[in-house]
Amino acid sequence: MKPSDLLINGPAKARLTIVLAHGAGAPMDSPFMNTIAEGLAANGPRVARFEFPYMHARRNTGKGGAPDREPVLLESWREVIKILGGGAQLIIGGKSLGGRIASMVADEMEVRGLVCLGYPFHPPGKPERPRIKHLETLRTPALVMQGTRDTFGRREEVEDYKLSKKIRVTWIDDGDHSFKPRVSSGRTEAENLDAAIEAVASFAKEL
Repeated sequence: MKPSDLLINGPAKARLTIVLAHGAGAPMDSPFMNTIAEGLAANGPRVARFEFPYMHARRNTGKGGAPDREPVLLESWREVIKILGGGAQLIIGGKSLGGRIASMVADEMEVRGLVCLGYPFHPPGKPERPRIKHLETLRTPALVMQGTRDTFGRREEVEDYKLSKKIRVTWIDDGDHSFKPRVSSGRTEAENLDAAIEAVASFAKEL
């Protein structure tokens, strides 16, 4: 991976950089990722985005392909953190898969913070297969933004988990895995995305 592979928003000399990885199915410049990155950059920090090798290959070839195996995903995060100068001035995270893999290297790479946008606490419809063991002992300050209707982890499920006290879970009203609400809720997708941006920006300022 090269620095030129990164997509950057915000001031080049910002004191803090938020690094975001995409989810399993959509690239780093999906509408969701664009909205979040541009919204956060407008609040002061620099925002950097990157793609895992399988998504980079999809972009170059136009062909589909399954996500890389976990060791490749983990090493991609390590590479990006090193390219950006190390973890001390970085908040890392991302959408679903991107945030989950970030959470697995956060302590190791000694980053300043972690942000997960729709954490896949378990596969949809399979709460008996939780992906939370490493979250029970996480030492990095973390913010998880989760829709109350997220099939990867609803509120009543997540509130029963014994997560590290370093993790703050903030709920997006009636949001699905991408924070999109039902029309009947009276909320809009834009409102929910704005709420997520505001919460992440506030978390970044605290750090």
